[in-house]
Amino acid sequence: MTSRQILRTARAWSLAVLFVSTPLFAQTSLTNRAERLEWFRDQGFGLFIHWSVDSQLGSVISHTFVGASDDYVNRFYTDLPKTFNPRKFDADDLAVLAKLAGVRYVVFTAKHHSGFCMWDTATTDMNIMHTPFKRDIAAEMLSAFRRQGIAPGLYFSPDDFWWLSQNHKTIQRKVADVQPGNNPGLMQYDLAQVRELMTKYGDVQVLFFDGQAEQLRDLAWQLQPDVVVTRGAIQTPEKTIPGKAIDAPWESCITMGDGWQYQPTLENYKSAGQLIQMLIETRAKGGNLLLNVGPKPDGELPIEQEERLREIAEWMFVNGEAIYDVRPWTVVNEGSAQGRYQVWFTKKKDTDTVYAFVAANTPWKLGGTNEVVLASVHAGDQTSVSVLGQNDKVVEYQNTVPRTTWTQAADGLHIRFCQAQRLRDNRQWSDPVVLKITHGTSVAGEVEVETTSGDRTTPKTATLKGAVRDAGNATALEAGFEYRDITGQDVNERTSAWQQTTLIPLNTAGAFSLDVSGLKPGSTYEFRAVARTGTQTVYGREMELSSH
Repeated sequence: MTSRQILRTARAWSLAVLFVSTPLFAQTSLTNRAERLEWFRDQGFGLFIHWSVDSQLGSVISHTFVGASDDYVNRFYTDLPKTFNPRKFDADDLAVLAKLAGVRYVVFTAKHHSGFCMWDTATTDMNIMHTPFKRDIAAEMLSAFRRQGIAPGLYFSPDDFWWLSQNHKTIQRKVADVQPGNNPGLMQYDLAQVRELMTKYGDVQVLFFDGQAEQLRDLAWQLQPDVVVTRGAIQTPEKTIPGKAIDAPWESCITMGDGWQYQPTLENYKSAGQLIQMLIETRAKGGNLLLNVGPKPDGELPIEQEERLREIAEWMFVNGEAIYDVRPWTVVNEGSAQGRYQVWFTKKKDTDTVYAFVAANTPWKLGGTNEVVLASVHAGDQTSVSVLGQNDKVVEYQNTVPRTTWTQAADGLHIRFCQAQRLRDNRQWSDPVVLKITHGTSVAGEVEVETTSGDRTTPKTATLKGAVRDAGNATALEAGFEYRDITGQDVNERTSAWQQTTLIPLNTAGAFSLDVSGLKPGSTYEFRAVARTGTQTVYGREMELSSH
């Protein structure tokens, strides 16, 4: 036998052992443990890392296969592994940066839909060890993040275009014919890979199945009962944040730009300020933010992504207390009547401490005195208010004594504070300031609005229905809807912008409806109810409006 034949024989025996030792599960009682879900909710902030051999092309990760010619597919699998050599990759550098940014867990793409494996696997030659790099990237990633005290996690795609191509099946996604559940060979292959990942690399605390998770998640829970399965077991919207607070574990997966993997051109990055706002909103609504980065083909992080992580690091170093171990408060957010600032709230778990994230329309100035009025917070004799990160004693080069004070009035809690900590050379600070309020109570619960139904009346029109269930103490109330075209998007993905209907005034709680026009025939829309008062904007859950 040739050396290649010997290798293939050994690999076949290895796979046989893996398959025999990997049971196929029927529906079982295995699930995420309640205490582990509580742990997950406490973490708040994770780092998603999308990276594979097609980062060399600067294209969308994996999805170029769908509709591609046989020549493209063959050259992808033949040529790209030969040139993938991330010689500048240093897992410790990335883990240290993540630690500074306040990241509590990582989710690394062990295998995306292309089927290329970023670990040393016995199941296929299509893996990182058959590249010039010849190092187990997944192992290095997990070890480096563990050293920084960051919980290790993995992304795994049950869809596998390599397996489909080798078995002469048309490459596509979200079609029953190509799912593991309908392909026993693919299911066995996936199970063998999940078994490797859950037995060779120590504890894996978070697991993200981007596709059909049945049987695979059961195997993971059997091998590591404490692993938290996110996608495949809990709600994981991507590129969007739900409008309504959810008092249950969920996770929003957000890209820094448009793409998941590194894209050298035509990328539209969000600012660090926008990403911080998204982290705040997600936490205020009870979820975790999983923020994505994509290393370059040489292994380094693009400078645009590093810059954003470092600005997040600066903000989290000051304000991380308000992000970890928190839950939604009775009110998610409010704004000033004049629109000068927006406030989001979190509540420290199992305490009466509330954090108010105050985002102003203009930068905070060092030494400047500011006043905000929190209509939904009531202070008592035991209440204290402070600005996270500062001592309220001095301002550099000024005689100002920056003491935070508060007064309870009929219209809310009036707080006067000074930006006393110098964080920037220009003595201005554009990101939200966080006020810590102890022993405060809620004046009233949030206005409650429900999305009830939607009917497509013609190809271009629809009637949307909702109801305000609780108007709270609102003296002025208006309600309407937001809707967006989601045609062709994945069940978890939302990239289109919301469009808003007119808002109709309501004198009291009750049902309301509106007709919308100008819809695209044959398109699928998502919609949600929205209600506004003088200081609050609240949403109902998202619902789907099918094509006519």
